[in-house]
This record gives sequence, structure tokens and C-alpha cells, in this order.
Amino acid sequence: MRLADFKGKVVLLDFWATWCAPCREEIPAFVELQKQYAEQGFTLLGISLDDEGAAVVKPFARQFGINYPVVIGNTEVSAAYGGMQALPTAFLIGRDGRILEAFVGDRARPDFERAIRSALRRDRTAPKPEP
Repeated sequence: MRLADFKGKVVLLDFWATWCAPCREEIPAFVELQKQYAEQGFTLLGISLDDEGAAVVKPFARQFGINYPVVIGNTEVSAAYGGMQALPTAFLIGRDGRILEAFVGDRARPDFERAIRSALRRDRTAPKPEP
């Protein structure tokens, strides 16, 4: 899976791990945000940085009812986003593929929701380029 697969969508790219308590606390809000904004062109993409990979992530995703794509990341993926100084770390990416905002550490749902709504509005109302 590549970020380019989501071109044209507003994406919240979340770096997390099953052992990370703040990450675990954010997941129920992420499940709700995915339900609420998916039809407006939003998706959440989880990148697990668990060393044990799918063996721990798959059962965790089932247990928490994760309704968005989750992939197993590595140091190469992490490095592409500047390396992770803390988990969770999330990046809000606009429809054009540019990073709009970074969230380092745990945040409350209203912080994410404000940014998501702003990105969805901004990209919807942006002037179209001339042909």
C-alpha cells in the first residue's frame, strides 16, 4: 500500500504501536472519525511500528474494531516522515499530497476533527487550476 493510493483524499496518517498507551487511547476516536468523514473524502491510515508485526496488530485491530487500513511500518517509512520522536505521531495530508499539519503525542478528538474539517473545506473550495 502506498500513500499515492489515497490521492484525492484527505488522509490522517497515524504512526502508532499496540504497546503505546496514548496510541490505544486515540483509536476509538479514530474509528469514529473514519465513520463520520469517510463519505466526504477522508480516510485514516494507520502505520503500526510494532516489531512483532501482523502477529500482534491483526488481533489488536479486531479487538478495537479498527475500520480503516492498517499497515506494518518500518524504519524506512518512519524516516520518510522525519523519524518518529514520539508515538503516536500523525500527519494530516491534503488531497494534493502535501502535509498540512503534524500531531506529535496524543491529542483529543476535537484537535483532529478541527483539522480534518478544515482540510475538507479547504480542498473543496480551493480554486481549480486553469486548463
